[in-house]
Amino acid sequence: MIAVDSSVLIDLLGDAPGADAAEAALRLALSSGPVVLCDVVLTEVTAGLGHGSEVMDALEEMGLRFLAIDQRAAIRAGEMQRKFKQRLAEKAAGKTAAGASESGSKAMPDFLVGAHAMLQCEGLITRDQGFFRDYFKGLKVIVPSAP
Repeated sequence: MIAVDSSVLIDLLGDAPGADAAEAALRLALSSGPVVLCDVVLTEVTAGLGHGSEVMDALEEMGLRFLAIDQRAAIRAGEMQRKFKQRLAEKAAGKTAAGASESGSKAMPDFLVGAHAMLQCEGLITRDQGFFRDYFKGLKVIVPSAP
């Protein structure tokens, strides 16, 4: 089972420049098994595109399923966000190794999506490969590319 990030679905449903790559990645993943989206992704897609029930209908028509974040994943997300904040504090204090590229732009939803994919699925389709590879070591990250 593979999870999908909101950016990929917004590309696809919003007919963005990355729509073809998003569609190709989803088709490939669906050919191997279930593809799911969690509560956070559904919320972000609805916020980005509107019409929540229509969005979910379209996603289900494509073969995607909804899988809620479980307790274990929610706890891991909190742990990873705490680690992120510690890194930011160290960087601000001048203790981070040269070349580290942390920004304060990551919010709890990103950590929830990553923890859901890592603990409840076998991988994540996303455009944000750097963040997920850094904070969720061992998570299979699938980056959409042009077909």
